[in-house]
Amino acid sequence: MTPGAWLLLAAGVAVLLLAWTAWTLTRLRRLESRVARAWSVLDTRLQQRAALAADLASEHSAALGEDRATRLKTAAHDARQPRTGDRELAENTLGRELRTLPDELPGVPARLLTELAEADARMGLARRFYNDAVRDTHLLRLHRFPRLLRLHADRPLPRFFDVEDGLDAVTSGAGPVAR
Repeated sequence: MTPGAWLLLAAGVAVLLLAWTAWTLTRLRRLESRVARAWSVLDTRLQQRAALAADLASEHSAALGEDRATRLKTAAHDARQPRTGDRELAENTLGRELRTLPDELPGVPARLLTELAEADARMGLARRFYNDAVRDTHLLRLHRFPRLLRLHADRPLPRFFDVEDGLDAVTSGAGPVAR
């Protein structure tokens, strides 16, 4: 091969590497934006569920029983503003309290119970979307070339948000979930 051919080949490889790097950086930025949007939706759903649980505990404490109403009110407050800073633990506590509620509560409007069940289901779906975005970000950033070129190395990897939401049992028939 002539020196001109080698130079042309090297320039072609450099252009391909630059194009791939630009494409990967764009994809990483989009994934970062997707994670941020998914977290915003998840946070909204978590706040909505906590607000409905707090309303149920304060407005219908007689139907729940004072002990259960106090536990539910405390769990809802902690889910909104976790004392320990561990939001997942606070959300798990609230979720367990909500799952222990009986299906029928005399004196509690069916509308409130339906809204609470829907908020719980929406929170579970929002968590799945958020964790999917986090998984995609991890997969791309942990590939060999992005690690070697240190693409987005100055940004922390987003964390998964794992809580017990009951959706794992519903979706477990869909096959294994890669994490």
